[in-house]
Amino acid sequence: MIQPWIHKAKTDFLFIIGPSFFVLAVVLLFQDSIIKIENDYSFYTWLFLIVFIDVAHVYATLFKTYFVKDEFQKRKKLLILLPLICFAISMVLFLFGSLVFWSFLAYVAVFHFIRQQYGFMRLYVRNEVKTTFSALIDNLAIYASTGYPMLFWFLSPERKFNWFVEDEFFHFENKALLDVLFWIYIAILALYIVRTIVVSLQKQFFNIPKNAIILGTALSWYFGIVYFNDDLIFTLLNVVSHGIPYMALIYFREVEKRSDSEKGIFSFIKSYNAVFVYVLILLIIAFSEEFLWEFFVWKENISITNFDFSSWQFLLVPLLSVPQFTHYLLDGFIWKSKKPGS
Repeated sequence: MIQPWIHKAKTDFLFIIGPSFFVLAVVLLFQDSIIKIENDYSFYTWLFLIVFIDVAHVYATLFKTYFVKDEFQKRKKLLILLPLICFAISMVLFLFGSLVFWSFLAYVAVFHFIRQQYGFMRLYVRNEVKTTFSALIDNLAIYASTGYPMLFWFLSPERKFNWFVEDEFFHFENKALLDVLFWIYIAILALYIVRTIVVSLQKQFFNIPKNAIILGTALSWYFGIVYFNDDLIFTLLNVVSHGIPYMALIYFREVEKRSDSEKGIFSFIKSYNAVFVYVLILLIIAFSEEFLWEFFVWKENISITNFDFSSWQFLLVPLLSVPQFTHYLLDGFIWKSKKPGS
């Protein structure tokens, strides 16, 4: 059997599978330096991690939806109505308080992050003959790898990091329940490992990318949330492992594929250095959005005016959150396919 790479072995390892392992290696080797960077270079870590990766990856979705003429026509109603629905939901939630809004968005974000890892795993088993049992074991492995660290977050002593804001998650410290969940987590991963060894020996084939994505997910989520209790380490493992693979996936499966035939922005990208222009577009849009957040809401990293926009937060926060909220929900629709092997 041929390894089911999404693009090529080299590019998959560099941009989809590799980020989790690379960042974890950096964290383990340079823990003290990372803590110093967090204290001394907070603006630059915010700019690189939050703006240029986390926010930028949200807008990569444009290259699979709004920027693609045939896709937009096919999903026109969804693509027009969903941002409006997200805005309306956000406004209603914000009226109940900013913490209600951010808490809701945090839970949706966690679900989205978990489902992305599930999606990558499914892409890497697309050519396998699956049974109900094999699919169950794979699903349990990916959901245990992501679910247990989040449950640890909810049930353990306070973490020194947040997804968006403080007190966004329901917290109930329960060591006994956490111990039970830990052994369930270990049992699931052990079952997956044993079954993988047995099946690989039987079939004389080892699915490298599928097992690597599951291992990378387990390591980055465990070390980012459970083992370490540090804001920058969590952000590094969380953001890099999520954002870069998504941007790479969009480029390999959408931008690169469409550049030769599509007009408009795809033709423009093809006229120049495709990767460079693609990344540059994402960075410009991401910086523009985050500038608006800083100007109107946060005022933490970029301060230009002392004007108080607090009375407009009920409108500004829901409006600025529309791209992110839409991305979370839209991802549940745009990757579904009835075509085998896709």
